[in-house]
Amino acid sequence: MQSQPEQQKNKQTIAWAMVVVLGLATAMFGYLFTTQKSELTQQESMVVEKARELALTKTKLDSISTVLDAKIAEIEKLGGDVSELTKVKEQLEKDKVAFRRSNKVETGKYLAKIKEYEKFLAEKDEVIAQLRLENEQLTASNDSLSTHVGTLTNERQRLVQRQAELTDSVVTFTAANKELSAKVSQAAALKAQNLKVLTVNSRGKTKDKDEYKAKRVDKLKLTFNLPENALTAQESKDIYLRVLDPQGAVVADDATGSGEFEVDGTPSKFTARESIAYQNNNQKVEMLYDNSQLRPGKYSVELYSEGYKIGGTNFTIK
Repeated sequence: MQSQPEQQKNKQTIAWAMVVVLGLATAMFGYLFTTQKSELTQQESMVVEKARELALTKTKLDSISTVLDAKIAEIEKLGGDVSELTKVKEQLEKDKVAFRRSNKVETGKYLAKIKEYEKFLAEKDEVIAQLRLENEQLTASNDSLSTHVGTLTNERQRLVQRQAELTDSVVTFTAANKELSAKVSQAAALKAQNLKVLTVNSRGKTKDKDEYKAKRVDKLKLTFNLPENALTAQESKDIYLRVLDPQGAVVADDATGSGEFEVDGTPSKFTARESIAYQNNNQKVEMLYDNSQLRPGKYSVELYSEGYKIGGTNFTIK
């Protein structure tokens, strides 16, 4: 049997061993706790960073969508083509939906797409700048033409009456310019002066009277002058003759060259047509109409060219 001192010594040894074991265990637990805490901190940092990346990516996608809408609106206002922008907008909306529904954190993929969108928007900035420049040039051109219209109004008051004041609006300017063009076209129309209606009998004898006997009329001969007009182009001109009988009907016979044309936008028959080469030198023009079937009464004669009435007179058949 062990003596009491030895038992006491063994107990002390065991106690020290337990203290050592407990110390080692405490140190081990401390190490594991510290390591686990560090890992948790790192994981927490990663989660926070990923959340920040997700929020930043979503914000950038939304921002690009807003900028894209603004550029579409501006290019439309400037009169540019937005078909490509619209397609990109549709793709962007698909990417935004896919990003929200994604179960995986793929910010790198979407950040790459964001760079492509930003590059595309930068390219459209150049397009917008060019459109702005073109619109500024168009406005300057409109202003210059507005001044020119004012000059024409002063110089040709009887032709350009009540000309609306032009504004810097392209739409308003277009309407005013159209009105001016119509008046200038009217000013450039031919004018028939000294219009006379003569008759030619079967022997070719010509008479110049106010009244003619039906039995002595085989042909009508019209003579008139075309005065000089600096606005009228020197080119071939079609002149249409309308002879109106006492009831106001157009004397027409397709066999003698009659046909149809427009008067004030309305289809109408013409009696005869003559093509002449306008020379801008007060030239004299003669037209013959072969028709011996004119009944007694007062007839009207009208001449038209390029949509405008250029002269008229009357004659009587007894």
